Amino acid sequence: MMDWLHWAIFTGIILVFVLVMVMVLIMIERRGIARFQLRPGPNRVGPFGALQPVADAIKVLTKEDIIPSAGDKWVHWMAPVIVFVPAFMIFAVVPFQKGAILADLNIGILYIIAISSVGVVGVFMAGWGSNNKYSLIGAMRAVAQMVSYEIPLVLSIVGVVLAAGALSMTTIVENQSIPYILLQPLGFLIFFLGSSAELNRTPFDLLEAESEIVAGYHTEYSGMKFALFYLGEYAHALAVAAVTTVLFLGGWKLPWGIISDFPVAFIWFMAKMVAVFLLFLWVRATIPRLRVDQVMAFAWKGLFPLALANMFIIAVEVLIWPNTPWPLILVNFAAAGVLIVIWSRFFHTGGGRVEV
Repeated sequence: MMDWLHWAIFTGIILVFVLVMVMVLIMIERRGIARFQLRPGPNRVGPFGALQPVADAIKVLTKEDIIPSAGDKWVHWMAPVIVFVPAFMIFAVVPFQKGAILADLNIGILYIIAISSVGVVGVFMAGWGSNNKYSLIGAMRAVAQMVSYEIPLVLSIVGVVLAAGALSMTTIVENQSIPYILLQPLGFLIFFLGSSAELNRTPFDLLEAESEIVAGYHTEYSGMKFALFYLGEYAHALAVAAVTTVLFLGGWKLPWGIISDFPVAFIWFMAKMVAVFLLFLWVRATIPRLRVDQVMAFAWKGLFPLALANMFIIAVEVLIWPNTPWPLILVNFAAAGVLIVIWSRFFHTGGGRVEV
C-alpha cells in the first residue's frame, strides 16, 4: 500500500513539475526570442507578461473542438495524447538528485530511448486520422526525419554507456568523475543536434513548414487537442534537457564531483536543465531553417558517420584507459575537431540557399 502511495505522490509531483516548467520555458523562450529580435515580447498579462501562458491555456480550453467529418475520430482523438504522455513518462527515470527518482531502473537509458520513440506513432496518427493530404504529408515527413535522427542520437548515447559502464541513469551520474561533455564533446554535439531534430526545433523545424505544408500534421487540430501537441513539444524539450544534464553534465553533482543534498543538488540540477534549454533557444533565434533535403542529408551523411567514429574512439579509450585520465579531455577535443574538419571536406548536405 505504501509503495502505491509513494508512486502516486511522486507521479503527481512530476506531473505538476512538468506542467509548471513547461509554462516557465514557454515564457522564457518568448521573452528570449523577443530580445534576440529587438521586440518587446509578451508584456500585457501579469507582471512582465508572466501570466501569458496561463491566459493562452484558458483561451485554448474555451475554443471549439473540431473533428473532421471524414476523419478517423478515435485516431484523431488519441494522437495528441500519445504525443504528450511519452514526454511525461521519461521523467520516471530521471534522477533529480541522489534518491529522488520514481523508478531507478538498471536499464533506464534503454527505457528512455524506447519511450521517446512512441511519440513518432502519435505524429503519424495525427496525420492519418485527420484525412487531410497536407496533414498526411507533414506526418510522413515527420516520421522520416525523426527516425533518421534517432540513429545518430542513440549512437551518441552508446559512448556515454561505454564510459559509465552502466545503463542506469543514477549510476551514469555517479560514475562521472569528469562531466562527459568534456570527455565526449563530439558525442554531446551529436546528441544535441539529433535532439533538436527530434524536437522539431530550428533549424530542423520542417515538420510544420508553413510555406510548404500549411501547419503540418496538426493542421486539423484546435482547442485543447492542439494545446496537447504544443505542451508535448515543450515537455519533450524539458525531458531532453534533463536527460542531457544526466548524460553529459554530471547530473546533480556540483563542480569537482562534490555531492550535495537537497535543496542545493536539486537547484544545481535545475540550473543545468535551464542552461541546456537556453542553448536550444539560442540556436532557434540564430540559425535559419534548412531545406528538407539538407536536413535528411545532414542526418545520414553528417551525424551518422560522426556518431560511428565517436563511438569507436570512446570504445578504444575505455579499453586502454578505463579510469578516464584528465589528458583525455584534450585528446577528445582534438579528435572532435579533426573529425569535423574531415567531414566538412568530404561530405556535403546539398548546395543552395537555406530557407528562411
